Amino acid sequence: MPWLSCKIFAVLLILISVRIFSQQKISGKTVSENDLVITSVLVVNISNDKKAYSDANGNFEIEASANDEIRFSKAGYERSSRRVFDLNSSMNVVLLRIPEEIESVEILDLSGDLNKDSRKLAREDKVAKLQKDIGLPKPPEKPREVPAELKKVLVAAALGSVNVQAVYDLISGKARRQKRWYRYEDVQDKISWLRKRIDDEYFTESEIPAERISEFLEFSFIIKPDISSEIKERNLSKAMLDIETLIPIYVDRLKNSSIDHTKTSNK
Repeated sequence: MPWLSCKIFAVLLILISVRIFSQQKISGKTVSENDLVITSVLVVNISNDKKAYSDANGNFEIEASANDEIRFSKAGYERSSRRVFDLNSSMNVVLLRIPEEIESVEILDLSGDLNKDSRKLAREDKVAKLQKDIGLPKPPEKPREVPAELKKVLVAAALGSVNVQAVYDLISGKARRQKRWYRYEDVQDKISWLRKRIDDEYFTESEIPAERISEFLEFSFIIKPDISSEIKERNLSKAMLDIETLIPIYVDRLKNSSIDHTKTSNK
């Protein structure tokens, strides 16, 4: 019934308002396992979506309520989570550094023959191969807040549990914006991974302008979704074989687009 839906919505708004106006601030410090200060750590209150960064002395301050979950993340360190139990106590957090793999650099003597040189370039990423051969675990995924899902919220509500923050994220559009941003980030990460391993000349010699290399790679991910999986598996050889088949298609599109533009300009 309409009146019941309005009543439920009103209750949710009241719960959200109570949570917002009951916020206090907690403070703390971010340090390493060696008790050294870690600066510029992203501090996120998962419960109210407030964000802050630790300063030059590792100190931070953020709005929070009792039982809120606070997450700490910084590139090169493992993500950490803490629960707020005492608003009057300092929250000191120790972040553990993630071991970094250093790749070897190989200088290739290119012949100018695209087919021959592409076979040289199309090699499996050595770090990934080593990890696979000796069974090393992959580096942890980048720290991300999981977007709210309508289906999960409805199921939880049916079981008598209302996640106020998840409801707010869906109503405000935050969950949708998070998903869109994560997709963009993933594409940029894949492009960056490939461009670090493939010289620009490989593309420019195939008539792809340097300023359009990233655009071409994004085009490749759309036409051949398997390339994304190959990058995730760090299989550079297979990814490049698939990319190479798409170069002529993209170059033809560029040429046709240029011809159409010229015809339009001459009219």
